[in-house]
Amino acid sequence: MFSKFRSLIFKIDPETAHNLAIKSLKFNLTPNLMDENKDNPMFKSTLFGKEIDNPIGIAAGFDKNAEVYNSLFKLGFGFVEVGTVTPFEQYGNPKPRVFRLVEDEALINRLGFNNLGAKNVSDRIRSNTSLGLLGINIGPNKDSADRLNDYLIGLRAFHDIADYITINISSPNTENLRNFHDETKFDELMNLIQEEKIKIKSKIPIVVKISPDISENQIEIISKILLDYKVSAIIVSNTTEKNREKLSNILKHQKGGLSGKPLEEEANDLISKFYKLLEGKIEIIGVGGVDSGESAHKKFLAGASYIQLYTGMVFQGPNVVGKIKKELKEILKAEGIKNFREIIGKK
Repeated sequence: MFSKFRSLIFKIDPETAHNLAIKSLKFNLTPNLMDENKDNPMFKSTLFGKEIDNPIGIAAGFDKNAEVYNSLFKLGFGFVEVGTVTPFEQYGNPKPRVFRLVEDEALINRLGFNNLGAKNVSDRIRSNTSLGLLGINIGPNKDSADRLNDYLIGLRAFHDIADYITINISSPNTENLRNFHDETKFDELMNLIQEEKIKIKSKIPIVVKISPDISENQIEIISKILLDYKVSAIIVSNTTEKNREKLSNILKHQKGGLSGKPLEEEANDLISKFYKLLEGKIEIIGVGGVDSGESAHKKFLAGASYIQLYTGMVFQGPNVVGKIKKELKEILKAEGIKNFREIIGKK
């Protein structure tokens, strides 16, 4: 059904199309999807101590204000991450700020953490119990005088209603946010998060979302700090400011973060590097170019235990989870694999 409407949808401004998708999900206007692989033991897993039907999650950025997370569970996602949420409401960067690169199966966005703020999102989640494993992605306000404290505000707002909290230090669309990849600043942030968890008596799993544009030296430094603070998982990775040379679309030089297929190979390489350094002590959630069974298979081989997507659903439609599972099942069956976890890190 999506394939019939895709050309029409792609004539609409990407941000407008996204808002229509949110409204469709909110009012249950999407069709019921048949999933022949629901409850298939081949995809069963556990994330942060909770059983999930499959390891395919929706990345933060799709459901920024926690409006449709339960509808996303109904589309088949094994876990959902909402946000990024900042302490206070903010508009984000000026429009236009999302660009669809059809030939490249990619998006460029410079949204800038547009969201309704922590109180609004917290109230919404508290009044609408989650049907599955829910993560909340937090970040600082653009004009904040104390970005470290902004993360603590987010932690306090959501620690008792989320299954995990993601510390987003990697968006390229909030000026100087990626400075938190610096050793001293990253250590200070992780230490404050740890101290705040003790203060509020919370055992919420902490996840860190990192940039794909980091150096070899930063990979080792970040890994050491993650291990020192016993972080639960790392998301590899966010959008990239690089990788424009091979793109075909005329919009390729728009400022912002690039996501989708052009990021796939780079993300897989980064996952492999973190997998070797983290030695199975910290889970890896792989992001970047996931849209098929083959692309999911490559992420698991590289070392990811779970995957997330967003751009993949833009191009493949609402049944993307069912499509990935169907294709991945055939790949795993051909290899004699009974559960996807058997192939993690086997690249």
